[in-house]
Amino acid sequence: MKNWRQPSILPGFGLTLGYTITYLTLIILIPLAALVLRTASLGWTDFFAVVMDERTQLALRISFGAALIAALVNVVFGVIVAWVLVRYQFPGRRLLDAVVDLPFALPTAVAGIALAALYAKNGWIGGLLDPLGIKVAFTPLGIVVALIFIGLPFVVRTVQPVMEELDREVEEAAATLGASRFQTIRRVVLPSLTPAILTGFALAFARAVGEYGSVIFIAGNIPYVSEIAPLLIVIRLEEFNYAGATAIASIMLLISFAMLLFINLLQMWSRRRYANVR
Repeated sequence: MKNWRQPSILPGFGLTLGYTITYLTLIILIPLAALVLRTASLGWTDFFAVVMDERTQLALRISFGAALIAALVNVVFGVIVAWVLVRYQFPGRRLLDAVVDLPFALPTAVAGIALAALYAKNGWIGGLLDPLGIKVAFTPLGIVVALIFIGLPFVVRTVQPVMEELDREVEEAAATLGASRFQTIRRVVLPSLTPAILTGFALAFARAVGEYGSVIFIAGNIPYVSEIAPLLIVIRLEEFNYAGATAIASIMLLISFAMLLFINLLQMWSRRRYANVR
């Protein structure tokens, strides 16, 4: 029988594979299975009643819509931040590089309180925007701002190491052949960064969908207006409606899994296309 395993210098494949499967089963698969089984106790009629409820649909729309907008914004500005940190040397660069990681270390509740104070009507930024008729705090726009804050490091830290490995001689060759700066970026730089950008987008999006702490302080939590799905799950739990809470969680799980699967397939296609071009 043909041996399907690749020979390895380092032993222990069976042991490490068994540990990996056991660990993932205990930490991920069993909790998700319990969530699905608890939801199944509702029955199809009650499950679809939860799904079609207007409050649930609006909460899901706000959570996924705001997460998508925030992830797209972070892709644009995260790539720009990574470009500045990699390609330029300037005073305070190391400090700026460290500031990017601040949302990782800062408790989400602290971030939410700080953002709410800044963007409130009497806040430093909110006071400037209020005369223009722009209200951020306690609106869906405030949710987007909070999700941008917590998602930016995922894009920067995913794109930055890939950008550092780019061969600048290829860019110089493109310029020598008459390519403009825009053509060099579009045809040389971006194809190399696309898989990393998609990965950063997926991480930022996934992080934003499940965000709770930084959002509830700036969202206002008004039903049908600025209520996110994680908060609605907490409300259902406080009402001892455990089946309803797990039903909403299952819907979020299905939508998130479908979107992440699509992004992963897009990443695979992008890598293969870039490899064929090279």
